[in-house]
Amino acid sequence: MPMKAAVIKSNSNIEIKNIEKPPIGPGDMLVKMRACGICGSDVEKVFGKYGQPSMRLGHEPAGIITQVGSEISNFSVGDRVFTHHHVACYSDDCHECNHGNETMCKKYYESNLEPCGLADEYVVPEWNVKHGGVLNIPDSMSFEEAAMIEPLACCIRAWNKFKHHKNDSVAILGVGPTGIMHVLLAKLYGFGKVFCLDLNDYRLNFAKKFETTTIHSGNTNALEQIKSETANQGVDVVIVSTSSLNALKDAVNFVRKGGIIVMFGVPSKGANVDLDMSEIYSKGVTIVNSYAASDVDTTHALDLISNKQIDVSQLITHKYNLQECQQAFAHAKSGDNAMKIIISN
Repeated sequence: MPMKAAVIKSNSNIEIKNIEKPPIGPGDMLVKMRACGICGSDVEKVFGKYGQPSMRLGHEPAGIITQVGSEISNFSVGDRVFTHHHVACYSDDCHECNHGNETMCKKYYESNLEPCGLADEYVVPEWNVKHGGVLNIPDSMSFEEAAMIEPLACCIRAWNKFKHHKNDSVAILGVGPTGIMHVLLAKLYGFGKVFCLDLNDYRLNFAKKFETTTIHSGNTNALEQIKSETANQGVDVVIVSTSSLNALKDAVNFVRKGGIIVMFGVPSKGANVDLDMSEIYSKGVTIVNSYAASDVDTTHALDLISNKQIDVSQLITHKYNLQECQQAFAHAKSGDNAMKIIISN
């Protein structure tokens, strides 16, 4: 029986294809997608030059189990679940997993939802089922909220990569959906000053709801303002939550001596930037990179959402159905009066 799935037909074009429903193995499960978020990396796959191997669309899906393999006993048809698109191995002989680099694990890249998260239904392979890639969600959590587990988990992973203290200061460069999630985490962790920079006035106004200091990225006095509000030091942490590498240059200026820069946004393939490395060296700046999320991070994200410590529902501004993917992706690319855009099914 055919089902519909979104695929990249050509540069900048998405096609909703009728494909045959993949077979279910004894350790697999079939999930009916109810909600799936559009991520910046998805937009880059369609409209840009994505720098990672997978070109599948939709890695933030949640839904209802419609079929389970004969060997599955801990999940049942009708269960409401979040499903992780990639899951690491955690084996004793995996160098990456043993060093806390689960998202660099070879098996992490090989474990995929079939055909993708942006489909009527998709198969969760046995590997993912057995390795923590399926999480039951409470009845109190909407599928739209569950679709926010993965992006929040990516943010949590980034925050776990550096030390921070209560009343620290942070500048978040790019306040799209994940940028706002970084704002919410900064507030949760007791940060004192939170600066938000973006070119999009709608998103800057959105960020004001969370008692932040907003600065238009084109403001030539941005450095002066940040310095004046941080005892002339600069911020403790800068999170680059945009693919624009010009923001990385700004980050070097905004961060204090001995501070931390987190590279979070996905750069385009082949993107280059000129940096004065002597300044980075003399300031003692640490640059950390964070890619994707592990099942440990998604479990943490689920807990924060279900316990109402992080309210992700307020970030959802638009919903489209699966047939409207092209329109939804164009909207996400423009960022026109939009924050998080969800595909509902």
